[in-house]
Amino acid sequence: MKIVNSVEKMQSEALRFKREGKTIGFVPTMGALHRGHLSLMDIAREFCDILVVSIYVNPTQFGPGEDLDRYPRNFKSDREKCEKHSVDIIFFPNDSQIYPEGFSTQLEVKGISEVMCGAYRPGHFAGVTKIVAILFNIVQPDYAIFGKKDYQQAAVIKRMVVDLHFPVKIVLGDTIREPDGLAMSSRNKFLNESQRKSSSALYEALKIARDKIENNPKISSSRVIDEMKEYIDSRGDFEIQYIFIGDSETLEWVESPGNRECVIALAAYMGNTRLIDNILVNR
Repeated sequence: MKIVNSVEKMQSEALRFKREGKTIGFVPTMGALHRGHLSLMDIAREFCDILVVSIYVNPTQFGPGEDLDRYPRNFKSDREKCEKHSVDIIFFPNDSQIYPEGFSTQLEVKGISEVMCGAYRPGHFAGVTKIVAILFNIVQPDYAIFGKKDYQQAAVIKRMVVDLHFPVKIVLGDTIREPDGLAMSSRNKFLNESQRKSSSALYEALKIARDKIENNPKISSSRVIDEMKEYIDSRGDFEIQYIFIGDSETLEWVESPGNRECVIALAAYMGNTRLIDNILVNR
């Protein structure tokens, strides 16, 4: 396994693989790797010749007052996990490699990035699309693997790939969960014992909402959301940021979700820790 720090070296390696006719699978991460990330590596390993994992905490997707400074970083542990999952290259750049002096380019996907998390984290998805586009140009992947846990992020990236004609196939891996249902996240380690115990209520609420819609196709999204909020509030000291029910592809709000494939997505705080999750309905 190689560790590559420079853009020039990573591009050179990628182009060499292309000349040799090898397919490149790519898993972009911000490190603090857990079983969710590792499952994406395993997916890529099944059908790609070369597996590249990037580890880069991207500052442009964090807003003022968010947790950029305290975001968990442990490269030694991440490297060991990558080795165990047959990663060929870790791309581990610094800020000056990714954003050279004078960097001034912006990239934004309108509409789909403005609901859900985008409504509460202005500029977040502009930072995400910027870094993913940069990484695609550097790594030159044939396949890029993302997790369904960050559902809106995946939808935004798929739209960007179509709009800008990136020659990349986006593959989505299922959300990996703890035994009690909590979606795995690098931020889960910020939860104290009591918060961690209560946090499984979010996935329970999503499952209850899915069952209500699938068993009662005439139920409204507004009613489902009201019942979800009541359930979540009864299970712990949550601060619900949003609950959203939208079309699974366009993320447009759906008031009558019973007859189409929808995503139910939510974000909530436990103390200072922001948790997100989602579930598909009528899949």
